Amino acid sequence: MTAEEYNRTVDEHADGVYRFIVHNIKDKDEAKDVVQDAFEKFWKNHENVQFEKAKSYLFTAAYHTMIDRIRRSKKTEPMDDADYNNHSHSKQYSDLREILRDAVNKLPEIQRSVVLLRDYEGYSYEEIGEITGLNESQVKVYIYRARVALKEYIGSMSNVV
Repeated sequence: MTAEEYNRTVDEHADGVYRFIVHNIKDKDEAKDVVQDAFEKFWKNHENVQFEKAKSYLFTAAYHTMIDRIRRSKKTEPMDDADYNNHSHSKQYSDLREILRDAVNKLPEIQRSVVLLRDYEGYSYEEIGEITGLNESQVKVYIYRARVALKEYIGSMSNVV
């Protein structure tokens, strides 16, 4: 095939190849890339293609290029579209941490203090009493009430979702 015949084939069939590809992959930019790659393959091999078979060769090259791109795109994801939460658990834990932080912040100041000292810092009831100026039984009552309030808050689906 000569360069003139190649140019004539491009003029006659470029729109049809593009419509075929864009109809299949539904992405105009990707379709343009596929068509361009198909024409590049066609040009590299234009000397071995007969003019009568040019349309068939062009559509076949475009089709195979499209299939290759589809297969490649299934293996990789664009970075903008990547869902990092499918690959790690940090999102789940940070969400739970945020819900728990909100729940603790809703507690009255004394309950919040004793719960944080007991459950986060690991102090004993006696040490918490010394720090807060409460007796041991008051500390236990405040911790119990705080835990009940946290359980009710976190147990409510509307607060978790």
